[in-house]
Amino acid sequence: MSQTIRNDPYLADSIRRLKPSLLWEFFELARKTPDVISLSVGEPDFPTPWHVCEDAIYSIEKGRTYYAPTTGLSQLRRGIARYYARRFGVHQYQEENVLVTVGASECIDLACRTFLNPGDEVIILDPGYVAYEPSVLLTGAKPVYLKLQESEGFKVTPEALKQCITPKTKMIIMNYPGNPTGGVMRKEDYAKIVPILKEHHILTVVDEIYLELVYDTEPCSIGVFPELYDQLILINGFSKAYSMTGWRLGYLLCKPEWVEAMNLIHQYSTMGPATPLQFAAIEAISARSDVDIERHVNAFRSRRNYITNRLNQMGLHTPLPEGAFYVFANITPSGLSSYDFCRKLLEQQHVCIIPGPAFGESGEGFVRISYAYALEELKTACARLETFLADCRNGQGK
Repeated sequence: MSQTIRNDPYLADSIRRLKPSLLWEFFELARKTPDVISLSVGEPDFPTPWHVCEDAIYSIEKGRTYYAPTTGLSQLRRGIARYYARRFGVHQYQEENVLVTVGASECIDLACRTFLNPGDEVIILDPGYVAYEPSVLLTGAKPVYLKLQESEGFKVTPEALKQCITPKTKMIIMNYPGNPTGGVMRKEDYAKIVPILKEHHILTVVDEIYLELVYDTEPCSIGVFPELYDQLILINGFSKAYSMTGWRLGYLLCKPEWVEAMNLIHQYSTMGPATPLQFAAIEAISARSDVDIERHVNAFRSRRNYITNRLNQMGLHTPLPEGAFYVFANITPSGLSSYDFCRKLLEQQHVCIIPGPAFGESGEGFVRISYAYALEELKTACARLETFLADCRNGQGK
């Protein structure tokens, strides 16, 4: 935000506290760069499966263009509850536990605005997805940063969690599988922190948008711990697993009283996603889409293995991520800051990746690279990155 805009007397104080996003800065720089290969966006390169698109088209043809209930179509809400039971073994949710939203991002906003008061403390992960901190700040609450460690697989550990808890702690926001790190919490990892969350009555918000994209183990939803039911909000959506980013379809699961509370905001703001898209989502959430998910996961696994291997060959330490479709590469051998590394790589080799500090202070020394791109693009980008690193070692890239 420019200083001129920031000094505008009409702006709310909460807006002045927000910082411009490095993520969007690099998106814009990439847009202006010729011959660019952008590995910056978390968007699958697969088209939405045609059988899902057909249901949206059919709904329009049949005149299903009316208002849906603000909580979402009943068929979709029931389908989401069945999906969580079928795919992840989470059985405590029914239709009344589901709220359908305009993307998973709306869920984050609703959770923060519904439950947070000025002065409340919210534990967020560092590094973590860029939208969590602003959503907390806009309520007047205070973010408290839980520093994730590469040596721990970027997991939340009991020790790190306990250090963040104070008498003012009201909420924690987690994202697993993680963006930007690709870290995964397994059932045994959650089992270590669930008693702590229970003991301190912490409202637990878990963004599981990448839950289907797990490569070396079975995906685990924190919802399999029924003892958390009274203090848990699960967030998910259709963007990543179903390649439906532009459809803007998300949902949350929690106890019915909280669905009712969050719907008080939801019904006055977005009123919910477009009705034909919700009918398509019913098809997407069905068992018929399992084969689409499997195909996407297999492709992402191959790309993950390729790019992780290449980066380590170049001398950039990069642990093999267990989920999502990002690697979080350590670029300290280059001698450059994360920002300078990414800016110079874009200027000199026309490859766009994202500086780690876009996701929090702990991201310094790292860069996020998305492998949600065709293998040929990844190969070309890696070749350019290798040239850039050679130039750095020769003193030409600094």
